[in-house]
Amino acid sequence: MGSRGRILIVDDEANARAALAEILREEGYTTETAADGFKALGKLEEFQPDVVLTDLKMPGLDGIGLMEKAQEARTAATFVVMTAFGTISSAVEAVKKGAYNYLTKPLDFQVLEVVVERAVEQARLLQENSRLRQKLRERNAFGHVIASHPGMVKLIRLVEQVAPSRASVLIVGETGTGKELIAEMIHRGSPRAKAPLVRLNCAALSESLLESELFGHEKGAFTGAVGRREGRFEQANGGTLFLDEVSEIPLATQVKLLRFLQERTIERVGGNETLKVDVRIIAATNKDLRQRIAEGQFREDLYYRLNVVTLEIPPLRQRASDIPELAAFFLGRYAEENGKRIEGFTDDALAALAAYNWPGNVRELENAVERAVVLCEGPRVERRHLPASLAAGGGEGVMPPIPGSTIYDLEKYAILRTLEACKGSTSKAATILGISPRKIQYKLHEYTSSVPGARREGGEEGA
Repeated sequence: MGSRGRILIVDDEANARAALAEILREEGYTTETAADGFKALGKLEEFQPDVVLTDLKMPGLDGIGLMEKAQEARTAATFVVMTAFGTISSAVEAVKKGAYNYLTKPLDFQVLEVVVERAVEQARLLQENSRLRQKLRERNAFGHVIASHPGMVKLIRLVEQVAPSRASVLIVGETGTGKELIAEMIHRGSPRAKAPLVRLNCAALSESLLESELFGHEKGAFTGAVGRREGRFEQANGGTLFLDEVSEIPLATQVKLLRFLQERTIERVGGNETLKVDVRIIAATNKDLRQRIAEGQFREDLYYRLNVVTLEIPPLRQRASDIPELAAFFLGRYAEENGKRIEGFTDDALAALAAYNWPGNVRELENAVERAVVLCEGPRVERRHLPASLAAGGGEGVMPPIPGSTIYDLEKYAILRTLEACKGSTSKAATILGISPRKIQYKLHEYTSSVPGARREGGEEGA
């Protein structure tokens, strides 16, 4: 039978160290001891414990100092501090700084066993999260796109196939789904990666300014044109031009864009010199271009030139299984930016994220997580830190579409929505769903395995 976990015991009292080591060994743990904080630092790397069980008050380097130095070294261990009853306030301070829990001396050995077991569980959850993140980095060789849902995995594979070619690409998706990020992936995966990726939002400029921005202009071409100016095509020569909101390009400018796609040449506004440029076009839109064609607002021949390869990004509500990973990614980014140590989300907060309809897609999720990080004052983001529409359960939580969703997505939706309705009580949710509370806890582990520090609220809490 294998070890239940690796525990490093740090205490300046020799008898206490020996007794704890013996008790935990009898419970199936592998143990190592250190007489003070400095000796413990030396053993962190060689022993690689899951849990560090440390006395709070020690000469030299105390328990909090040891924990802080371990955090600076990015040690993966979870900390549990021990302290005398009269100094519980110091233990609470240690928890605020990142300790998983604390124990008061003299130790209650039944409580010790429970706390150590849960701390090992927490440590392994964090370690599994780290492994999953590494797998994601390896799988997404082009960047940090989160893609666990089968639809997104298929899209990423298609991006990998398309990227090395010269073909024009049309990216279709709702606002906030990440069309620009997909364009960046295509560019980075192409032979043009060392050349510029030039971006232009076609909806942000008037017709006259858009034409000048795209093709450049000669001196005196219009009022205010005091000199020659290179356009985005010339700036992107040898690289890629990303045209966002391509559906908003006026018809007259569409003609010039079509000419480039046919002949690979342009003319500056107010000039008659024909310039040959080597540019790959990636276009994006959140509109139905066929409908725009039917309305006479978009040229059909241009559509077919742009639409050599179409990449359609599914909205976030159709890939709910990606929400925990995306939320974890944004949590890590904004916690670092704000100088905060936040381990993850409570189950209740995660259920709220999973149940919401996300009309603004990934961009809205990113903004919600950034807000939560700013407001969070503890080790985990709670539901109350989320925007009001999520915190109050006011978002339009909808069942994932059928067909179009996996059994995994549908099961996850049912469990998280029921937990939300039961205010996090696993026992009540289990009764409603006709499954055991243990199965719900197992599934929560599975759903949150990529969310650092996601908390289990206790099997019968709130029952």
